[in-house]
Amino acid sequence: METKFVHSSLLPLLLLLSCFFHTSFVHSMGSSPHGSRCNGSNIHIPYPFGVPGQIPSPAQGFQITCGSLGPMLPIGNNVFTILNISLLDGSVSIMASAASRSPQCGGNYASFSLDRTNFTFSDTRNKFTAVGCNMVAMLLNGSTSYSGGCASFCSTNNSIVNGACSGVACCQAPVPKGLKELSLEFTSIPTRLNKGNSTSACAEAFIVEQNSYVFSTANLNISSNSSQYRPVVLEWSIDGGSCEEAAKHSASYACKENSYCYNSSNGIGYRCNCTKGFQGNPYLQAPGGCQDIDECIGRPCTHSCINMEGGFNCTCPSGMSGDGLKNGSGCNGIGTLQISIVAGLALLLLLLILGFWTHWLVKKRKVAKKRQRYFMQNGGILLKQQMLSRRAPLRIFTSGELEKATNKFSDNNIVGRGGFGTVYKGILSDQMVVAVKRSQRVDQSQVEQFVNELVILSQVTHTNVVQLLGCCLEAASRPIPQNQTHVTTLVQGTLGYMDPEYFQTSQLTEKSDVYSFGVVLIELLTRQKPISDGQMDEVKSLAMYFSTLFHENRLLEIVDSQVAEEAGMRHVKTVAQLALRCLRLKGEERPRMIEVAVELEALRRLMKQHSVLKGEEEPVLWESRCHGEMNLCTQPSFIHDGTAKDESMEIILLPSGDLSC
Repeated sequence: METKFVHSSLLPLLLLLSCFFHTSFVHSMGSSPHGSRCNGSNIHIPYPFGVPGQIPSPAQGFQITCGSLGPMLPIGNNVFTILNISLLDGSVSIMASAASRSPQCGGNYASFSLDRTNFTFSDTRNKFTAVGCNMVAMLLNGSTSYSGGCASFCSTNNSIVNGACSGVACCQAPVPKGLKELSLEFTSIPTRLNKGNSTSACAEAFIVEQNSYVFSTANLNISSNSSQYRPVVLEWSIDGGSCEEAAKHSASYACKENSYCYNSSNGIGYRCNCTKGFQGNPYLQAPGGCQDIDECIGRPCTHSCINMEGGFNCTCPSGMSGDGLKNGSGCNGIGTLQISIVAGLALLLLLLILGFWTHWLVKKRKVAKKRQRYFMQNGGILLKQQMLSRRAPLRIFTSGELEKATNKFSDNNIVGRGGFGTVYKGILSDQMVVAVKRSQRVDQSQVEQFVNELVILSQVTHTNVVQLLGCCLEAASRPIPQNQTHVTTLVQGTLGYMDPEYFQTSQLTEKSDVYSFGVVLIELLTRQKPISDGQMDEVKSLAMYFSTLFHENRLLEIVDSQVAEEAGMRHVKTVAQLALRCLRLKGEERPRMIEVAVELEALRRLMKQHSVLKGEEEPVLWESRCHGEMNLCTQPSFIHDGTAKDESMEIILLPSGDLSC
């Protein structure tokens, strides 16, 4: 069975709703030559739309009223809330119920008609949508022909999916061009479940803005007393035929200066738009009409931009060619301005380089002169003369070499501090590891003595003596004032190693080194520091404490146990006696350093032979005179009966075959 329903143009329910929305026509609104705006609303109302009595007055058929919900569009006896008005698209979005329902819904429901208005349902912005089960909703064009429609099926409840309008309980179809009224025909589709029964559930079809409707199973519960307001897009045009026809009547022609006319896509009337290079309202005269756009503000040109009415022009510098557009070919070649700029920059760069180079040369020359002056002040010429005459293997370093070797005398490279300066660890360019002592003060009156010591020390070569490689005389050690030389000298040196005579005479002698070496011998025997808390409350000096215990025959109390075990107490006692001779208070009573070295060498050989001579008589130290000096022979000579030779002999034949003295 087929049922047909053609809705009427008005229903009492819509009248009630329109009264709700159209609460007042007397709301105040702001106005301007460019358009209007209802108070409290941000929706712009451009001409030809407007409110009667306001400036500018609306064109025929484009009257707007201000309601409690903002600007509203009267259509027939109804008014609809306006969502947006577009001059460019020729459209207006409203909230409306453009719907029709099947007779099975229990009552008739009709939507509004756009007949005899400047509006049509937009075929590009809307969708024809039908909701229901097992039915076909067809759009009627007149009373006999069809202009579109869609079919909806419902096999099972599980087949209905929320959000999908794909033919199951919900279907969609395009809206025909120029549609002004929703005239529908609903037809039931018999299925296996309702075969022979043409009765179907309630169905509803409506026009809604594209992509704004989302299907839900709750939409199938259609009530005859309810209506849904949804976004609907209406297209508007100027009544007066095509552009060609309208242009013949200049008095009523809507397109103003700097604009062009185009026929409406729905085939009804025409619209206007600003020509390229202009923007504004094409339906108004200046100043609200189409005005020239300053395209140069957008920086479309690579170089110079000249704005013109309706457009702009890009110019290239002299000597360059092209359209000058950033999105085009641009400007090619090198212009005179660019050449001048490049030449100027090059000249400026050259001047800067010359300036920095000159500054660097002057600074370098000043530094060189300064270093040369220091070299002269610190005895550099005298040192070179001494090196040449005495063939001293001494190397003169530059300050740059030592700064590089010590990482600019970094604190991380400090290995010790003394009274005269700080010692740094350094690595020379040939990867040799050296110790660099940086003096803090220099006595100009002692330069000659300093040079002589450098030459002498550079010639000292011994396995137990750190070799002096060279010196640097290019760096402003702080000079010692002549009136403070004595005071400054008194405080130099390391406590515990200083010669006691030095504190009385303020003079250092060769026997002062012997005293310091005696302290070192005691350090080796005891493995203690020269100045410590000590084991006796009244004694702080290791030398004094060691001497006291030695003379009290308590040497084992201070000698390191491992040293005593490895060397033997007889040898330890021998070294202790030698150390105490070095520590005598009077320098004249101390042995010379050569004598100390000979005795230690003799003791070393004695210990070596002692380890291989098994079962023989324990050797003893033997003193003899060689060339009038006291020496310590490494081993006395023995006759077969064990008696030693005459001690006045100058040469002694040792059992090992060595010659001593």
